[in-house]
Amino acid sequence: MSLSIATWNINSVRLRIGNVERYLRLRKPDVLCLQETKCPDEFFPHLAFEALGYRHRLVQGMKSYNGVAILSKVPFAATTVHHRCGKEDCRHIEAALDLGGDPILLDNLYIPAGGDIPDPDENVKFAHKLDFYREMAKWYAGHKPRPRARKGLRRIAVGDLNVAPLEHDVWNHKQLLKIVSHTPVEVDLFGQMQASLDWIDVPRRFVTADRKLYSWWSYRNNDWRVSNRGRRLDHILATPALSGAISGHRIDTDLRDWEKASDHVPVMATFDL
Repeated sequence: MSLSIATWNINSVRLRIGNVERYLRLRKPDVLCLQETKCPDEFFPHLAFEALGYRHRLVQGMKSYNGVAILSKVPFAATTVHHRCGKEDCRHIEAALDLGGDPILLDNLYIPAGGDIPDPDENVKFAHKLDFYREMAKWYAGHKPRPRARKGLRRIAVGDLNVAPLEHDVWNHKQLLKIVSHTPVEVDLFGQMQASLDWIDVPRRFVTADRKLYSWWSYRNNDWRVSNRGRRLDHILATPALSGAISGHRIDTDLRDWEKASDHVPVMATFDL
């Protein structure tokens, strides 16, 4: 069977529900993970997703900030809400996708952006971001299967991870080395989290590291296509047990032109299980 999972920082699900519905009709992913829903749970637009067949939903939201949601056509075997760094700020939820046999664990993450000053002593938001990455690396390392385990861990992590780790994940590597999202300390911590479960960077399976690849363009750019000052902040990672199942990916760049567009565009991966 085929499984398609999309991730999208929607920057307010209620404001952009029309775009979400349009995307779901266009691409029909089996699972959609949203970040920055900016919506308390009691106001989440469940009916819109129900009407499109996404009957299995895990949402954790709050007023005006953050918020994550997993909308799925695939049933959940279990769900978990995680609180990170001693905060309950709606940044990490987990669902076990019931596909028969061992479930596939799916993490939807919205890692803190980190503010503008890349100094944890001067900027508590940046300190929070670094602590979040350290906590995730330690937590994932604790879930690593033993080398002789008969079956490997089938896990997928998606979301707005707010780090562009590779040189060609940003429009100008040298200029952005001192800009939050591409600083060496962030890239190093991203690498530590990636190493914790030997995560596979799914889009880079198809677009080699020497080629530009973005998923975010600032609202500050008057013409984002002309300037093309993008960053790849939205990621899909898969554990080695799923390596042979990875079959495709798509970044829907054109959605950045839609009316009321988010500054992020959806990233989707497909797996042949």
